[in-house]
This record gives sequence, C-alpha cells and structure tokens, in this order.
Amino acid sequence: MAASSTSTRPSRWLRVGIPALLVLVWLVVGSIGGPYFGKVDEVSTNDQSTFLPQSAASTQVNERLPDFLAGDSIPAVVVFSADQKLSDEQLAGLQTVADDIAQTPGVLDGISPPIVSDDGLAAQIFVPIDASGEVPEAVEAVRDVVASQAPSGVEGWVTGPAGFTADLVEGFLGIDGLLLGVALIAVFVILVIVYRSPLLPVLVLLTSVFALCVALLTVWWLAKAGIFVLNGQVQGILFILVIGAATDYALLFVARYREAVAEGQKRWPATVQAWRGAFEPILASGGTVIAGLLCLLLSDLASNRALGPIAAIGIAFAMLSALTFLPALLALFGRAAFWPFIPKHPAAVPSDDPNAPVSGLWPRVARFVTRRARPVWTISTVVLLVGAAGITQLKADGVPSSDLVLGYSQARDGQDVLAEHFPAGSGSPVYVVVSETDAAAAVTATSDAEGIDSVAIAAADSPTGQASVTVSQGALELAAVGPPGTPAPSATTVDGDVLLIATLADAADSAAADDAVVALRDTLDSDLGEGAALVGGQTAIDVDTNATSIRDRTVIIPVILAVVFVILMLLLRSILAPVLLIASTVISFGTAMGVSALVFNHVFDFPGADPAVPLYGFVFLVALGIDYNIFLMSRVREESLRHGTRAGIVRGLVSTGGVITSAGLVLAATFAALGVIPILFLAQLAFIVAFGVLLDTFVVRSLLVPALASDIGRAVWWPSKLWRAGPETKDAAPMTRAEYRRTLGA
Repeated sequence: MAASSTSTRPSRWLRVGIPALLVLVWLVVGSIGGPYFGKVDEVSTNDQSTFLPQSAASTQVNERLPDFLAGDSIPAVVVFSADQKLSDEQLAGLQTVADDIAQTPGVLDGISPPIVSDDGLAAQIFVPIDASGEVPEAVEAVRDVVASQAPSGVEGWVTGPAGFTADLVEGFLGIDGLLLGVALIAVFVILVIVYRSPLLPVLVLLTSVFALCVALLTVWWLAKAGIFVLNGQVQGILFILVIGAATDYALLFVARYREAVAEGQKRWPATVQAWRGAFEPILASGGTVIAGLLCLLLSDLASNRALGPIAAIGIAFAMLSALTFLPALLALFGRAAFWPFIPKHPAAVPSDDPNAPVSGLWPRVARFVTRRARPVWTISTVVLLVGAAGITQLKADGVPSSDLVLGYSQARDGQDVLAEHFPAGSGSPVYVVVSETDAAAAVTATSDAEGIDSVAIAAADSPTGQASVTVSQGALELAAVGPPGTPAPSATTVDGDVLLIATLADAADSAAADDAVVALRDTLDSDLGEGAALVGGQTAIDVDTNATSIRDRTVIIPVILAVVFVILMLLLRSILAPVLLIASTVISFGTAMGVSALVFNHVFDFPGADPAVPLYGFVFLVALGIDYNIFLMSRVREESLRHGTRAGIVRGLVSTGGVITSAGLVLAATFAALGVIPILFLAQLAFIVAFGVLLDTFVVRSLLVPALASDIGRAVWWPSKLWRAGPETKDAAPMTRAEYRRTLGA
C-alpha cells in the first residue's frame, strides 16, 4: 500500500509548481480587479425610478417627462428662511442667488424666480438639475452658492428630490474604504483570537480579499454592459457577503487541513486530504446560497434582480478561492501557517460510550445535548417562538425618503422648513399624463382630490415651463405668468397628451402623500376609464416601489424554501432531515425578525422599514443559516455511516463546533460592519443578519438541531439506506474504511 501511494504521488516539482501557479493566477487577476474599487460609481446608480418594472405607471410617466419639461431633469428646491419678513433688499439678494445658481454647471434652463411664502418669512426657488449628469456634484455646487451668496439674516437649504439624492449618495461614500476596512479588521481580530497565529489569519484574509477583487472585476464589466443595475446598496452587500462567505469557507478548509496536519501528514497529502473533506460541504453550502440568491431573479424590482446574480457571482468566487487559492497557499506554507501553535496531536475523539468521561467544551455540549435531547429542543423551540412573536411589531410598509439617511441631512432639514411656510409637497409634484381630450376632466378630478393643494399644466412658452390651470365651461384656462397684459401660455402637447403638475399638500414622502396618490389614481380610473391617465412623480415611485417589494417577498420567499429543501434532500439523501432543518431555520428567522422589530421600535427608534428588508433578511438568514446546518449535518451523516446516528451526532458536533462557531462570529461581524454606513436599510439589515447568524450559530446549530436529531434517532435519515440499515445501537462496532466507502452512496 505504501509503495502504491508513493508511486502515485506527484513529483516535488508538481507539488510546488501547481500551488505556485494557482497563487500566481490569483495574484494577477486579483491585482487587475483591485483598482476597480474606485471605479464602481462609474457603473452604479441610486435612482429609484430605474429599479421599477416598465409596466409601472410611474416608470411610464418618468420616461415621458423630458418631452414635456424640455430636458431630463430632477428638481431641487432651494428654500430660504428668515426670522422676520423678507425685506426688498433681501429679496433682491435672493434674485442674485437665483441668477448665480442658473450659471452653475449641471443646472438646466428654467430656474424659477424666488417665490415668497404667504407669511413673508420664506422664499423658494425651483432648480432643474440635469438628471443625465452628476446630480450630487451639481447639488453640492448649488449648496456652495447658497451658503456663500445668501443675504445677511437669511439661511438657505437645498432640498427636493435632487437634494435627497445627493444626501443618499453621500451616505454611500464610505462603502469602498470605511466599510471594507471595518469588516477586514473585525475578521482579522477574530481570526487571531481563534488561531493564535500571525500568519494564518493573513492567508485567510488574502483568500477573502482576492475573491472580492475578482468578483468585483466581473460585476463591474457586467454592469458596464448594462446586463444588470448596480447601486450602492447592492455594492455594500456584495462586499460584506464575499468577505464573510469566503472566510467561512476558508475556516472549514483550515479545520480539515489542521486535522490532517495533526495526524502527521506532510504539506501535499494534508492539502489533498483537507480538500477532499471540505469540497462537498463547501460546494453544497455555496450552491445553496447561490440557488437562494438566484431566486431574486423572480423580483419585479431591478435592484433585487441585480442582487441575485451579483451576489451569486460573489459566492462563486468565494468558493473558488477557498478551494484553490487557500489550498495552494497552505500547500506552500505547510504547518508553518499555524506557527507558533502548530498542531502536533489529533483532536480527542469522543467515545461512543455515553457514560465515558469527557473533557473540553464541545464534547461536554455534545454529551449534554444527546443526554437531555428532548428538554433541550423543546425549551429551545419555545424560546425561539417567544422571540418570533415580536414580528407582529415589525413596521415594514415603507419609510419616507427623508429618513433613509441616518444622521444629518440638509435635504431633510430643508424639507421641514419648506413644510412650515409652503405646501409641504412643493418641489416634488405629482405628474399626470392624460390625453388632451380628457384634460379638462382630469384637471377637475385632480383639483378636487384630497391631499392636492394646486394644479398646473406644462407650458413650454411660460417662463417657468408651467402655468396654473382651471376649467371654465368644460375648457382649460391657463393663467398668464408675468406682468399685466402678458398673454396666457398654451399647454404643451406631445402625441396628443398633456402633462398636469399637481402640488401635494403634505410632504411628498409622507404616508398622507402616498394615500393621496393612490386615491387620485382610483379617481382618475373611475372618471376617465382605467389607464386613461398615468400618475407619476416621486411619491408615485415610492408607492409603486413599496407595492412591488411586497409582491416580491410574497412570491420569492416560498420559492427559496422549496429550492433549499430540494438541495438538502439531494445532499442528505433524506426527506425528514431537510424538513427539520428548514423548519428550524424558518423559526430562527422569525425570532431574528421579531427581536429586530422590538429593537428597531424601542431602542433605535427607527421610523419603520422598507418592505424589502424582510425579503433580504430572509434570503441571507435562510441561505446562510442553512450553511451551518449543512456543515454540521454533512459531518454528522459521515460519522453516522461509521458509528451510528447518535454517536455520529456527538462526533459531528464536536468536530464542527469550533469551526462553525468561528465562522458564525466572522459572518456576524462582517454583516454588522454594514452599520457604519449611515443608510437606514443597511443598518437594519446589519442588525437582522448579524443577530440571526449568532442565533443560528449558538442556538439552532449547537442545541436545537442536534437535540432534535438525537431524539428522533436513525429515523431522521428516512427514507435513505442509512435509516434502513438496522436498529440504533450504542455499542455497534465501527465500520472498516472499506465498509465506510461502500456506504457513502447510501
């Protein structure tokens, strides 16, 4: 046998050359991808309207706005306020500010003169920003003009859709440096504590970082080609997911490699043995996550559809890196990677005798779980269900766009000032595209609608591009804009349609504004016929986005469960075990969402949550939670084939306890790093996933699943051959290696 092994062993040149070549390939490709971290903004967008399906009314209106408004623009509102009524001198100064803003790069023609509020304490200027250009830069330039040119005693803010877009983009600015730095530092600290080695954590982090570099390179070019939409939210999730997943897979490989080194294996045999042991669970785990993520392709929102393949690409490279780059590094460094605590003795294997004494944390946990199986899983389930009850407090029906950015937001402050002196919906109007023949009826219905303050119509020959409109004897009457004697403008007609511009009485991102838009759509459909008038604008975009998000989570969540269930059946060759694993993961998800709802409402005082938050939380917690169950149960099955189910549970829990706990801590830390980005959605997702992963790590995988499997016994493998192999015996003789190999197909 030894001679045969020696004869088939690769030559020294191959044992060094193959790993060196793999490392070189990864270094070259990763070095190419590295610079793309600073180029993501070239292919990303945070325009919410681009995420909606083409069938959405707000999308159709948004596409037609340039025809009526002479350019593709996004409105900004500059609002000024003073403690006393604005003087003639101050008003003249505001006109000078308006003239200076009109000369600012990125500002289109059609800027309005200062419009004074009824109380005389404030004025507003409507500024069209070129939506095809760099909106944040244009808004920042306008803010500079306002800050430097505002008259004495007058304070100014830039708000409106363009202002909120600029603040949102600014919130994502730390995603390349701060987010990645915090995540890597957190992972490095955990790895140093776990391995007590200066070199091994570096090798593991290199595995993660180079996986991210190659994934980002691939994603950048796909986004450049217009294959999917990339935004800051998806970018942040990609970074965290790849770092966390690649590190988890690397930890699993290192655990197998450590076992081989402790058994006295040399570098090459240890690498091969570790690769064989880690390949199936890593492939199954990554495949499950990829399958779950690809279910997002069923989404009607482009941002969700993009996250699926983008994150799946990241997971694929995380697996590839953990199965090629890391093995190559360890094959070159050998046992020196563990210095100064090089493993020299195999880990103690627990006895199959349930009465034999044990030592060590995980042997004690395994003994406790199997001896007290029913009380352990019963109490664990009750505790999880109690936590899940909090899900009834989750407010995931959308949040105002003014609350998307945590911390300071000039646009939000400006919106508050605007609401004090003007109709709160100023600057974010509702647009109605309707045929010229139905225009009079549409104006009447819109003017009478609750929540609408005033109605205007697009008019190209008006100085402001629009004019107030009323209906007299069934015909439209447009008000003249200018000094007495100025002729009334004509409505702009495009393909037989006109554009109505309605100002909301409430803030455009408020629940009242949402209700007003929904009611207006119902009224227009009732009066003019369904689909005769299309209602758009920022509020309509929010309404359509929330409705689409709710539809997505209703459709996608059951599909993910079905896909994961099928994968688990194929992996474990059982029906009952996958049912138990899915059920435990769903309960864990419910607990994570329930606890998160209570924390969001009563600790962080968040205003609510986006409807997509539960969907994203479900995708990551189910896919990643199943990860740890796969790591555990694949090892349990391997041990059960040789030692019986209950002894296999003990051995599997002891073998995987340390590595899964480390992996859980790493993944929780990486997702928690999302909290450094001051965006509400990411902060909520950070808490949900980090808490849920810790729950899966320390409760579901350590207690609930092994206790439940132990209580059920061999029947957990029903209907596989392992279930039919005979009665469970505590003193069954271990299988020989040949017998074990023959049963691998069971």
